[in-house]
Amino acid sequence: MKNQKNVLFIVIDQLRADCIFGSLAEKIQLPNINKLISDSTAFKAHYSVANPCGPSRASLLTGQYAMNHRSVRNGTPLNANTVNIAEQMRKLRYEPMLFGYTDTSLDPRSVHPNDPAIATYEQSMPGFSEKLEMRLEESYPWRSFIKQQGYPDRSYDDFYKPVQDPNGPKRIDAPAFYRAEHSDSAFLTDQTIQTLQVRTEQNWFAHVTYIRPHPPFVAPEPYNDMYANTDFAQAKTFNDSNSLDHTHPYLAIQQELMNSHEVVQGDFAKADKRDPEVARTMRSMYLGLITEVDHQVGRLIDFLKATDQYDSTLIVVTADHGEMLGDHGIWGKQTIYDKAIHIPLIMRDPQNSVAHGSEVTALTESVDIMPSILHWCGMEKLPNALNGSSLLPFLQGVTPKHWREHIFYELEFGEPAKPTLFQTRLDIDLHQANVAILREEKYKLVHFNGALAPLLFDLESDPDETINLADNAEYTSVLVDMLQKMLNHRMDNADRSLSDMQVSAQGTVNF
Repeated sequence: MKNQKNVLFIVIDQLRADCIFGSLAEKIQLPNINKLISDSTAFKAHYSVANPCGPSRASLLTGQYAMNHRSVRNGTPLNANTVNIAEQMRKLRYEPMLFGYTDTSLDPRSVHPNDPAIATYEQSMPGFSEKLEMRLEESYPWRSFIKQQGYPDRSYDDFYKPVQDPNGPKRIDAPAFYRAEHSDSAFLTDQTIQTLQVRTEQNWFAHVTYIRPHPPFVAPEPYNDMYANTDFAQAKTFNDSNSLDHTHPYLAIQQELMNSHEVVQGDFAKADKRDPEVARTMRSMYLGLITEVDHQVGRLIDFLKATDQYDSTLIVVTADHGEMLGDHGIWGKQTIYDKAIHIPLIMRDPQNSVAHGSEVTALTESVDIMPSILHWCGMEKLPNALNGSSLLPFLQGVTPKHWREHIFYELEFGEPAKPTLFQTRLDIDLHQANVAILREEKYKLVHFNGALAPLLFDLESDPDETINLADNAEYTSVLVDMLQKMLNHRMDNADRSLSDMQVSAQGTVNF
């Protein structure tokens, strides 16, 4: 198609930035992603603005902070009137195709109470055409495919349990029961290519979402133990009872909750994750899953090149959030530390080769991706509701004037159905169980609601975030300055879906 203009928007679940750009990346085989980086723009200071999966993807796909879209936890409905990327792409004559999931909880006011669509938080965001359902808790097409391959019948509850050798010792990193060519990542790629291969004469938008390396950690051969003997960075834990992780009320409760947090399924589900060898093995499995996804991303890129679409497709590769991997004794992403929110972003604009192979160290956020895609596809006036800014100038080799000097992140740690341990132990209600973070290059402010003590880190001298300066009199002015910046940020970015408009006799301004 002449002047074809496509978008391949890939999200890799729970992928932390240093696995692509940092010390861990030096030990992982990532031939395809590394090759793409050399031919793209790499954003090395990119951050998610919310956690966990549902809220992070809500921000990613609406371009809004959680304080505005308010889908703040897995299962919290997203207002049916919220602007999102799928509905906006339709205005540009694109069918927004979804291969995977968006983890969107639908607005119960928009559907009948008996509709099964509101029985799961893993629904598709309105506006998307769900070409392939690959929700973690469902994945019916993949399960059907597995059945067709002749594997022995097993409950879906057992899909992510490793298969132990009956004649050998039990291993945490024993392989999955399926072969690599039949994995969930491989199946997702197969189905995406199958759908796209007959769309080479039209503009298309494909949102492809890999569940891996999200737990439970289990991988097919050879990815399950390919890094078992690799010398890579180990988890940094701070187990001294006087350390911040054990003295701050919120962090101490989080440490307690880690005792029952499962990262793998099967015989080792209750394994002691603080055991260095257990943590090392789990880390190696995580890295293996990333290499598996790298292989699948390579297949998608090879498809674009083979069909002469590589130079007519905007490629975006990112993650929804990070993974602690045992750092600070924490596994998962629902925490305040950088490893949970620092994520990779790779963008290849085929129209601007000047920035190919370049690196951007300016602070960017997940809310910037939606306006960037809309801008690239030709939308001249972006919706008022967006909090993010287009990254197209960076893709053209230009750093915008007055670019942001901080990122903003939010996390809820309460639940409406049953109070969490945080709520009961700290004696706070649902509306107080939340935290907001303002992070600059040097300082990071962690402001808790519910009268909990704040945290202030100097990231230059303390990159592991271990020393709280908030109660240090020498940093009082820094604390006040950061608090003021956070308040200003919230005021600057309050929902302006309608507030930027004005009704008049001549019509509505900014409509």
